[in-house]
Amino acid sequence: MEKNDRNTRLIIRGTDAPFMNALRRTVLAGVPCMAIDEVVIIENSSVLRDEIIAHRLGLIPLKTDLDGYNLPEECPCKSEFGCNLCRVSLALDAEAKEGTRTVYSGELISENPDIVPVSDKIPIVKLVKEQKLKLEAYARLGKGKKHAKWQPVSMCTYKYFPQIKIDDKRCDACGKCVEICPRKVLVKDGNGIEVRDLMACTLCQDCVDVCPQNPPAIDVSWDENAFIFNLESTGALPPKRTMTEAIKILDKQLKEFGRQIKVKKSAKS
Repeated sequence: MEKNDRNTRLIIRGTDAPFMNALRRTVLAGVPCMAIDEVVIIENSSVLRDEIIAHRLGLIPLKTDLDGYNLPEECPCKSEFGCNLCRVSLALDAEAKEGTRTVYSGELISENPDIVPVSDKIPIVKLVKEQKLKLEAYARLGKGKKHAKWQPVSMCTYKYFPQIKIDDKRCDACGKCVEICPRKVLVKDGNGIEVRDLMACTLCQDCVDVCPQNPPAIDVSWDENAFIFNLESTGALPPKRTMTEAIKILDKQLKEFGRQIKVKKSAKS
């Protein structure tokens, strides 16, 4: 339904709510991306403590190369310090020489030009004259189930596919349902009511409740086997890659779950 560098909205049919929720949770907690995990403060004369600056740096989304790096726990180096296959170094050296200035994410210099902040305009700290901030930061792959900074999406939701039926014979086109709809799903056209934007319906039922007819001339329901899935990327990964990785992870988990069930059944028999 919608696809660009940051957003994807699609219709998924032939499944149920448990599967959709599993997919949503996998996107949020299972798909890895890069984030700053360790910061070495060399000099900090700003008003912010070292811990606050480190926390801010960790929440800056970084463009991620999943094919070029390993998760720390899966890297052959087995080192707590990491190596060039599981760690990226970024440096920051900022100073306010003349007056007050803001230090932005674009001033982080990465050893890998492909692993950089998704935006150069994320503020880190303000420095007044003669204040300085110098540090080294180390980014690693991680998963959202450990910390929110490793979530590759800023929004991931699903809802049932809406179904709206209007009884033209009983509807007197009073327009109350059009006026009360918060998403402007309905529109009054001549002597009748029509659905203008079905996908925007949130299934709130306000239009049904306000209808003066008894029973209401409008019916709002949903398809229990069809869903609208919304994904908004932080910019760390393209939405398509995020979905692809989530499906791979979920498929692997389901296969392992099925294998364990077979093992337990064999043990009992």
